[in-house]
Amino acid sequence: MMGAVLLSEFATEIVVPVCAVIGIAFSLVQWLLVSRVKLNPERHASGNSNKNGYSDYLIEEEEGLNDPSVVTKCAEIQSAISEGATSFLFTEYQYVGIFMVAFAILIFLFLGSVEGFSSKSQPCTYDKEKTCKPALATAIFSTISFLLGAITSVLSGFLGMKIATYANARTTLEARKGVGKAFIVAFRSGAVMGFLLAANGLLVLFVAINLFKLYYGDDWEGLFEAITGYGLGGSSMALFGRVGGGIYTKAADVGADLVGKVERNIPEDDPRNPAVIADNVGDNVGDIAGMGSDLFGSYAESSCAALVVASISSFGINHEFTAMLYPLLISSVGILVCLITTLFATDFFEIKAVKEIEPALKKQLIISTVLMTVGIAIVTWVGVPSSFTIYNFGDQKVVKNCDAPNFVRLGKVRTFNSSNSDRQLFLCVGVGLWAGLIIGFVTEYYTSNAYSPVQDVADSCRTGAATNVIFGLALGYKSVIIPIFAIAISIFVSFSFAAMYGIAVAALGMLSTIATGLAIDAYGPISDNAGGIAEMAGMSHHIRERTDALDAAGNTTAAIGKGFAIGSAALVSLALFGAFVSRAAISTVDVLTPKVFIGLIVGAMLPYWFSAMTMKSVGSAALKMVEEVRRQFNTIPGLMEGRAKPDYATCVKISTDASIKEMIPPGALVMLTPLIVGTFFGVETLAGVLAGALVSGVQIAISASNTGGAWDNAKKYIEAGASEHARTLGPKGSDPHKAAVIGDTVGDPLKDTSGPSLNILIKLMAVESLVFAPFFATHGGLLFKIF
Repeated sequence: MMGAVLLSEFATEIVVPVCAVIGIAFSLVQWLLVSRVKLNPERHASGNSNKNGYSDYLIEEEEGLNDPSVVTKCAEIQSAISEGATSFLFTEYQYVGIFMVAFAILIFLFLGSVEGFSSKSQPCTYDKEKTCKPALATAIFSTISFLLGAITSVLSGFLGMKIATYANARTTLEARKGVGKAFIVAFRSGAVMGFLLAANGLLVLFVAINLFKLYYGDDWEGLFEAITGYGLGGSSMALFGRVGGGIYTKAADVGADLVGKVERNIPEDDPRNPAVIADNVGDNVGDIAGMGSDLFGSYAESSCAALVVASISSFGINHEFTAMLYPLLISSVGILVCLITTLFATDFFEIKAVKEIEPALKKQLIISTVLMTVGIAIVTWVGVPSSFTIYNFGDQKVVKNCDAPNFVRLGKVRTFNSSNSDRQLFLCVGVGLWAGLIIGFVTEYYTSNAYSPVQDVADSCRTGAATNVIFGLALGYKSVIIPIFAIAISIFVSFSFAAMYGIAVAALGMLSTIATGLAIDAYGPISDNAGGIAEMAGMSHHIRERTDALDAAGNTTAAIGKGFAIGSAALVSLALFGAFVSRAAISTVDVLTPKVFIGLIVGAMLPYWFSAMTMKSVGSAALKMVEEVRRQFNTIPGLMEGRAKPDYATCVKISTDASIKEMIPPGALVMLTPLIVGTFFGVETLAGVLAGALVSGVQIAISASNTGGAWDNAKKYIEAGASEHARTLGPKGSDPHKAAVIGDTVGDPLKDTSGPSLNILIKLMAVESLVFAPFFATHGGLLFKIF
């Protein structure tokens, strides 16, 4: 033993599942509170306690609070959106299910063939003197954990979509009583999704580790290698969810905006627009279900990367269970921290005015980060031994307590004597956590219309769409600078302290407040839907103003959420890359060797190829949507006058068909690349591909997300007309406004399809390479073997 830990193994076995159960219980409590808002007019109580400083009676008269037809309309629209989203996800999951089974068989065949499907024990990969479980066991258990990860990912997305479609109309109805009430419903609903996802992800992983341990016993190297399938399952489902959902939502959005706003000059979410239901369904399947699966994937992979590296370090070699589960303990404390943070938004402070919405959401990020810093310090103090070694590319990096710092290298052991190893690991997680906050705030600065970058983009609309596009692209490129420095510093600090394990826990630090991050993120699409429902139900312009204010804040928070997802993806991908290099027994990745360099340059090209596929998919789907919306306006008599109802179902069908068909090629590109490169060109070239994709993918993802977010909020800035400057550009329907709508439409596929999907590309290729590493190391590089 290299140093005892304060938290016993028994206590760890209790703490992790208890925190997960608390998270699930809290999400159910939030859901019950949301369900108190009734969608049937008879039972709607008017005597709700009001903290907004008005008497209930006056508000009821002004906003038609007792008008049963409004409630009925809202309920009808909500059920249409819910049905559309559910039917799309079921269709998507049928296709994804086939892929899931096929890929599970592939994992079994590839990994089983490493030792020719032998069931005999074999020498361990990292310590040849010990015997480990056969490769066949790794194949079976990797396949099981892949399926577990995939099912949990699908479930995360589906539950998120269900709560979002449950809450959207309730948010609209609460907006009649004031912006504070509506904010609380939208935020609580987001919290349901955030806590369910964080707790489910943690609980399933914890149970899987304990069940696998029954078979593996002391062979922790094999156990945690098999667990990596969990991350692969999570991310592969997320890829299809993000791409499919992103194509769906943007085809509808672009079609609705171009014909409705630009050609016909009708408001956003006008019930006369045939694509309006498809647009609102899209918010739920893309921004909610897709994003839920995506962040679950990041969480699963960062946990797996840390566990794999720890299992071949002293934690795993000495069977220190508490230290081994350090990544899960961080996530457990994260759930408790986010629970306290959520109460600040829903119970401790009341929002009374529109201008308080965005600060309240930003406070969530700050409070959760500050509290989590304390949480990490406590977990590190009780859960990590005073000295330990970390596997570092064939070396064991030893961190010890000693008076004088010095550096020795003896044989295969690197000894770093430092004052306190606990503090070093705490800094690794902390630097990731705070880098996440910095990325969040930089993203907010570049995408919120409260600051000059977006206002400059809005101002450029005076001279037409072309200058708007130029300014928007420049903003996106510029917004990459600070996040990349933040990621670079966290990589340097965490690697210096604890090698690849440090990078893995830094990624976990960034994701430790995932429940709050998701609550903030899911709040956006719920508010967007609420505004759409208010417009379609014909509610007064006061209510639309309130939901628009919620939505504008939601747009910025969605951009912050994407920033988090991309930043954590970069760290996760690098940690997985390190684990892959170790597992594939590559001593160095030398850029000067042609094998590696060709991989590097091809890898850097992949994000462009992937973006081209997803953007073109949105474009071709939007083309069909625009033609259909135009056809309905031209052929249905009385549609523009509001006397006839549009055919919503056809537009929903166009989006569904297009997204199912179009999600397959980009998905295949990402899933097949590591398999083809590893099998035919070998592990060195694959290492180059992973590095290239990581380096270029992060930049494109950040710039695409921020450009799209800025264009969207520039349009909203002009529409809201809240400042003197904004009023000179408006009103709706003016030339600058039309230029802003075109910018927003160009940005839609960037911010909601290509950008967010790219972070999955870099993570997924890395985790897939890690899972298949035993096969590539044994049988890979066929072409180089032939020639």
